[in-house]
Amino acid sequence: MVREISAGGVVVRNKDGAWWMAAIELPGDPSAAPAKAAKGRRPRSKTKPVLCLPKGLVDPGEKALDAALREVREETGITAAPVTKLADIKYAYVRSWGDGERVFKIVSFYLLRYVSGRIDNIAPEMRVEVARARWIGLEEAPTLLAYRGEKQMARKALEYLKAHAELTAGGG
Repeated sequence: MVREISAGGVVVRNKDGAWWMAAIELPGDPSAAPAKAAKGRRPRSKTKPVLCLPKGLVDPGEKALDAALREVREETGITAAPVTKLADIKYAYVRSWGDGERVFKIVSFYLLRYVSGRIDNIAPEMRVEVARARWIGLEEAPTLLAYRGEKQMARKALEYLKAHAELTAGGG
């Protein structure tokens, strides 16, 4: 079984007294046919957008935190600073491309604080991986994110922020 090591971030900012989190929307499946439209309406896609956290493979010699910060920058267009490590998620999957190999994956997630940049200001070549990046309410994130482990990371981030009220005072 192949092993993959990735890292990602839950990037938060406090705006108008509420916590917001950066999420990415994956590109739709181009092979999925759009749903038939009612007369006079535009066709809708059958599938709702897949929202997830920015993450990616740790490059050889790179530290997990550095990979998380890099992936956040590449996939969302924003710069963030580390707050704390949230947890590691471990799971296995079968590649749906190439060799169809079974993969054991470990993803280290960090709580990161927004520093600068405009969300969704990403390089055109990233649009293959990211349809768009946007802010979503951190309170709603566990119901909006697509993957169980990432839902857990959003909950952990919220718990951490509630326990460390001094972070709210810093703005963001």
